[in-house]
Amino acid sequence: MQSFDYLILLLYFCLLLVIGYFANKKQKNTDDYYVGGRNVGTLSLGALWMSSWVGGACILGTAEKSYEMGISSLWYSIAMFIGFIVFSLTFAGRVKEMGDKFRHITYPDLIEERYDTRSRLVSTVTTIVAYIGYTATQLLAAAHIITTITNISLGYSFVIATVITISYTSFGGFFAVEKTDRFQALLVLLGISLFAVPLTWNKVGGLSQLTTNLSPTFFELDTWGVSTIFAMITSIILTFFTSMDSYTRCYAAKSKKSARNGTLIAGFAVLCIAFSVCFLGMSARLLFPDQPGGEAALVQLIITVFPIGIKGLMLVAILSAIMSTADACILSASANITRDIYQRFINPEADSQKVLRLGIFSSVMVGTTGALIAWYSESIISLLVMTFTINSAGLFFPTIGAFFWKRANSQAAFWSMTISLAIVCVWYLGQYLHFNSTVFNIDPLWPGLIVSFTVFSLMSALSTDSSTEMDLTKGILNVSDNR
Repeated sequence: MQSFDYLILLLYFCLLLVIGYFANKKQKNTDDYYVGGRNVGTLSLGALWMSSWVGGACILGTAEKSYEMGISSLWYSIAMFIGFIVFSLTFAGRVKEMGDKFRHITYPDLIEERYDTRSRLVSTVTTIVAYIGYTATQLLAAAHIITTITNISLGYSFVIATVITISYTSFGGFFAVEKTDRFQALLVLLGISLFAVPLTWNKVGGLSQLTTNLSPTFFELDTWGVSTIFAMITSIILTFFTSMDSYTRCYAAKSKKSARNGTLIAGFAVLCIAFSVCFLGMSARLLFPDQPGGEAALVQLIITVFPIGIKGLMLVAILSAIMSTADACILSASANITRDIYQRFINPEADSQKVLRLGIFSSVMVGTTGALIAWYSESIISLLVMTFTINSAGLFFPTIGAFFWKRANSQAAFWSMTISLAIVCVWYLGQYLHFNSTVFNIDPLWPGLIVSFTVFSLMSALSTDSSTEMDLTKGILNVSDNR
């Protein structure tokens, strides 16, 4: 790394802080802070979606798995692509219309609108836990990149990544996230797909060199393990329907068309980046076979192969992907705390400025908590898959029922969410404690989903809805039908 490359990195960090400072002056209320005044266009929405999902796992995690096992690593991003397409075609327009009609800001807003307060509370707790976990994975990835680049200790790198990300996110809110994410999405696409791939292709001598010199297992799609792949694909796709940012992105769109098309654009961009990173990870294995892991090999590839200036641009592109995902996660969990806990249960009469100040404070707390969890974590993808499971297993069927099943009721939603969340947590605890049981070798997603589906479907089918719930169901279904 040369001084010019470090200068690019420093300017990038400064730009993020400046954007956060000026965006803070635009915040007038919680609608501005969390959903950007509900007036975001298609391309900006695509960048926001992309930034939410193209983070540490998509870049560093895919590079790590590509370095270790080859093209089987693509399943992670393929699952995201499928999730984008399915959510766009089935839910995006519906969510936007409902959000405008009922002035929703968060996912639990929708859950309470359809079910009841208890269900809202369980969905809020689940979402907060998941998004703190998401935040942790991104800060972990950012810290490792900064450490590799600068040789600063991992502890100091955590501090740098956490302080910068929290600062521009908490003070700038949605406006800062939108501005930085548009800039960062462009950096990622340009840096990885238009600069990194051609330079690396020239260095390794083309795809034929990979097929000739790497093990045949690097070109087998099932190297990761069929059961692992299937569970991962399922949990990621289901998470699109239960993640806070899926709903806030649609609420923020200026129209149903923007909500749908912005989601589709992000899906194809993610697929492009995934194939690019897979190629880089496999190329790094060919050029630097003795690296301790794929993340280090990717950074080594950048430092060794790329010319001065492009090195700095590429490292900024990777940090952009990571930090843009972290800011979305922090803002989502902050909305849960301020909107779904404080404003809903503690102080419903709080004025918008007080809620806005609490939003800034809660963003700081979420980022700090995520950093503490990241400090004790080892694998980016393992932690991320765990949060996907927590976020999706218990919430998916009640969410689908809210839109499509008139008999779905609050008792069924509450108990299916609660019992499923408990089952998933017990399963992970059993795995963590290394219980010698074949039962706990099963991925926690499956018992969580099975319990949630069984409880939700039986209680909905056998119970009698109250008139209030039935009236609300008709209202939401009517909104869904009038697309």
